[in-house]
Formats: sequence, structure tokens, C-alpha cells
Amino acid sequence: MNGRLAVPTAIELACAALALTLACAALAAQTPVVQSDQRLRSSVEVTVVTATVRDAEGKLAVGLPREAFEMFEDGKPVAITQFTSERVPLGLGLLLDISESMYGRKIKDAENAVERFLLNLLAPTDAFFVMAFNHQPRLLFGWKTDPAGVHESLGRLYPTGSTAIYDAIVAAVPYIDRRPRERAAIVLITDGADTASDNTLFDLRPVLVRSDAFVYAIAIDTPEPQPIAKRVNVQALNEITGQSGGRTEVVRATADLETATANIAEELNSQYVLGYTSPRGADNKYHSIRVRIRAPGGAEYRVRSRNGYIATPMRRRR
Repeated sequence: MNGRLAVPTAIELACAALALTLACAALAAQTPVVQSDQRLRSSVEVTVVTATVRDAEGKLAVGLPREAFEMFEDGKPVAITQFTSERVPLGLGLLLDISESMYGRKIKDAENAVERFLLNLLAPTDAFFVMAFNHQPRLLFGWKTDPAGVHESLGRLYPTGSTAIYDAIVAAVPYIDRRPRERAAIVLITDGADTASDNTLFDLRPVLVRSDAFVYAIAIDTPEPQPIAKRVNVQALNEITGQSGGRTEVVRATADLETATANIAEELNSQYVLGYTSPRGADNKYHSIRVRIRAPGGAEYRVRSRNGYIATPMRRRR
């Protein structure tokens, strides 16, 4: 060595740049693209709304473009800043009634329907937890993405006691708030009216307003004689599910639970996720939400989404 630095020529520099470009291209071709749902997460600036759309015949409407949607907060239009019609991973809480009236065939059919719903009808990217309840809620297992232990946990259930639906939902909401996925849903399966909750239906309303979860209920209303006070209260369930954008499905026999859960799964697999920036920010006040379809040719669509929200600063999920 003579102590001098070797200065590359222009041709050498060009060749090196070309080699680096080709290497990066090869690496990109080998690396799978990971699509993050981070852009669809609610924040102080962005309010995220999940919507289900059905056509005039009641069929799920999929594949609608962003331009077909309009959003309103407190009756005033807001610009849609985020949109996807692709399936966004779901965090789902399953609440299963194990009160005394579920004894026998009912609980067996319910266990089979729940297992099929969680393990066969949800996507592998989804997460779920199961809470059983009678006069008090009991978490069977927390957030899971795999089938290990699900069958065994369900098989150990023994129906006894009374029914505390409202307490079970209140207990489930904190788990939903800490979910590991973007979308959220609660599915409740019950055969009776609430007879044991410390919380009332009135207490439950503000809890659900502060949650972005779709709430579904499957009401088992069999023809067997039953005291009116204990018979499943479809009206109360409709009030719970309606404000969230969900719905109540009534079955007359537990053999129909698999069909009911399949209908809910199909709906969850066909939802849209939209986001907008509220002009009011995090003011800790209630604001109504409305999603509408502006369809060409006058086609009619029905949209279900949550009716409103409390604009509170988002807490970091743990």
C-alpha cells in the first residue's frame, strides 16, 4: 500500500448501484407483504366504524366502493378518511348461558354450535374468548387464536343457578377493550330473561355506548311451558344489540343454533370498516353516527352500525 485512497470510477459506481438495486428487488420478491390493520385503529383523531350492509332483499351487500358510502356525525356530513371492504381480523367474545334452564339437550347443542362457530367459521387470523354465566360470569379462557383446550373447556360446563345477562356483558366489555384485533364483536347465547344481575338494562346502556363492539344475541325460545318472568326477553335483547349495530336472532329449537351462529359468522365476514376525523375531537360528549349508502340507480340498501359514541381519548391497549 502507498497510503493513497482508491477513488472508484464513474463506471464502477454505476455498476455498484445497479447491483444494489437488483439485490433489493430480489429481497422484496422473497419477503411477503404484511398488511397491517394499524391504519384502521381508532385514535383521538380518527373514529372507526364497522358497518353491515344489506340490499332490498335482505342479502348481504359486499364489494361496494368507498364512493358509495356517506357518513354523518350529529346529523352533519363528515369526510371518510379510511375505508376497506376487505375482511379485517376480529376479536370476539362468546357469552354462553349456563343457568339451570340450559340443562340437558340445550347445553349440548349450544356447546357444539359454539365449538363449530369458533373453530370452523371464524378466520385463522381472528382471536376469541369464552365467558360462561349463570348468576355470575365466569371466564372459561381468555384471548385465544388456536383450538387447543376449547372442546375440553366447553365439555366441563354444568348448568345451574339463575341468569345474569347484564352482568355478563358488563364483565365482557373490559376484555373487548383490550382485544388483540381491530374489529370487535360479542355473541350472547341465552334461553331466559335476566333474573339475577346487579346491573340493570339502564346501567348497561352507557357501557355499550362506550364500546365499539357489535353485539349479537341468539335467543332460545322453545315452545315448552315456562314462567313469563323467566322466558327469554327478546325485546330487551333487541335493545342491547340494536344500539351497537348488531341484532338478535330467535331460534325455536337448540338444533337451530348452528344455523344461527353460521348466519352471524357470515355477517361478520362481510363487513365494511370506515374511519373519519371528528370535527369536535375528544370532548367527552356523546355524538350520533349514521352511515348511508348513496347508490346509483336508486338501489336501496340498509346499513347497520353503532348509533353513536362517547368521544373520549383512547387508552393504549395492553
